[in-house]
Amino acid sequence: MKQSKDFFWPSYVDLMTALFLTMLVLFVLSFKRFKDKQRDNDQLIYDLKVQVQEKRKLDEIKAALKRLESNYFEYNPTYKRYELKFSVTFAPKSDVLPANAQMPLVKAGRFLLSQMQNLKTDDVQYLIVVEGRAAKDLRYPPNDPHNRDGPAVRQLSYSRALAVIRLWEQAGLRFPGNLEVVAAGSGFRGAGRYTGAQEALNKRFIIQIQPKIGSIGK
Repeated sequence: MKQSKDFFWPSYVDLMTALFLTMLVLFVLSFKRFKDKQRDNDQLIYDLKVQVQEKRKLDEIKAALKRLESNYFEYNPTYKRYELKFSVTFAPKSDVLPANAQMPLVKAGRFLLSQMQNLKTDDVQYLIVVEGRAAKDLRYPPNDPHNRDGPAVRQLSYSRALAVIRLWEQAGLRFPGNLEVVAAGSGFRGAGRYTGAQEALNKRFIIQIQPKIGSIGK
């Protein structure tokens, strides 16, 4: 009988120890799952706050850019961009701005600068793209070498855009650091081109104003 009792108590202690260790492991696992879930919930709340802030920022940007709609700029809903309202057409194969377009362009540049400086979203950077374009020669078929979108055509369209920026610089327009003005040449490409009989109207440039996506929400 004494031997049986001597055997029972060590076994009982071992059993209690095993149960304690099991409960401890279950407690640790449960606590870890709780903390993981809490961390996931905190991350979800943080992500929602960021999305709300970015949505509010986008709404502010849209409201601010809407003030650009004037005698100088208009919103193009098809391509979702703000563009120069009046057209400036270059002479064939020329990058010289027409004399009658220079003063309206200077006024448009001053208006653009004043409106962009008044934006309340100073922490957002904007990209002002002056995109020069070129028109195909309708005397030749579309696939003719004369209508090849080569380096010369790209250079011509780029030079047309650069002529606008140079005009603004000569007029004393200085854009601050959060407004990056870029010249681009799309040649015979680019969204929103004239087609068919209106192809000649592509001897022009367009001005696009877009917020830099990477700067929103910072």
